[in-house]
Amino acid sequence: MVCFSRALLKKYGNFVDNLRVYVRGGSGGMGLPRLGGQGGKGGDVWVVAKAGSSLKKINDKYSTKRFVAGTGANSSIHCLKGDKGKDYELHVPTGVSVTTDDGKVLGELNKGGERVLVARGGSGGSFLSDFLPAKGDTNIIRLDLKLIADVGLVGFPNAGKSSLLSQLSHAKPEIAHYPFTTLKPEIGKIMFEDYKQISVADLPGLIEGAHLNKGMGHKFLKHIERTKQLLFVVDINGFQLSYKTQFRTVFETVVLLTKEIELYKEDLLSKPSILVVNKMDLPDAELKLKDLLDQLKHPQDFVHLLPEDMIPKSLLKFSHIIPVSASSGFAIEELKTTIRRSLDEQAFQENQEHHRQKLLDLQACTSEKNGTVKSHETKRI
Repeated sequence: MVCFSRALLKKYGNFVDNLRVYVRGGSGGMGLPRLGGQGGKGGDVWVVAKAGSSLKKINDKYSTKRFVAGTGANSSIHCLKGDKGKDYELHVPTGVSVTTDDGKVLGELNKGGERVLVARGGSGGSFLSDFLPAKGDTNIIRLDLKLIADVGLVGFPNAGKSSLLSQLSHAKPEIAHYPFTTLKPEIGKIMFEDYKQISVADLPGLIEGAHLNKGMGHKFLKHIERTKQLLFVVDINGFQLSYKTQFRTVFETVVLLTKEIELYKEDLLSKPSILVVNKMDLPDAELKLKDLLDQLKHPQDFVHLLPEDMIPKSLLKFSHIIPVSASSGFAIEELKTTIRRSLDEQAFQENQEHHRQKLLDLQACTSEKNGTVKSHETKRI
């Protein structure tokens, strides 16, 4: 197991992807017994997706993490029906899932402007309540950010994901020749000549046991949940985190990455995946690539040689395998084209499935109506 130093934890802490906050709807306003006046309803608390927001800003600005809506206005002789209390809007970035403290999902905010009601205001005092107002709902909620991107880069530390992202896009992630350079997710945009844009998320390097939350496993793995496709990035020379850990060949690296994702959430492996074999500018890279392709083509001849706990239920079938060199730029344009083509194919298939489902629903609805008409005709006879 790898121990993270306080310095690394502090650096990762600059990126906040989950918060636990207290919310309370506003109390209603007092009614006016002698005139039958009704107090205003208390304000509601909403969580709203808004561009430019971040959980870190909330964390830094509001130390108490308490958010309360306004109180409804009391009924008066000048205004028998009191005004509603002011709503409170807590602005968060897109990609936030809102849950109660016990795990119940209240909503997910995937587009700007989407909102989730997390605490209702209390009703104003009226004849039914002896003109006494009600308190607003109170709740403790969790805000959990999962990045939304077209493609998520997945790989062990030092596979070259940050270098690859800088070649693919205009992002400028930190790059160095030691593990865990990336300690927070980075998102870059691949720009095409026809103005098409594809977002790519570079996720911090996993380690063996990430599914058990070793290192910062769950913080890393959860961010691939909302990507459309996965881009596995492996070093052609294999991987070894430190001299204390076992060396893994490039084939073993692919198998282990698959196993870690399977153990975290198996259905993530149903996402279309591309394998990027990096550092092809190094000596003997071509020979090692030939061996890897043979192993991936006939995995059953090699997987049984690995420890049982390393072997996934089924190996991923990559839609494309692209050898590149992020440091020299070799085959980067080919990779960009492949990513775009793969996403276009996925969009086409999803569109076809959507139309097929609509047709099935229409046929079922027509069949149901015809059955109802026949039933009425039979009754008349």
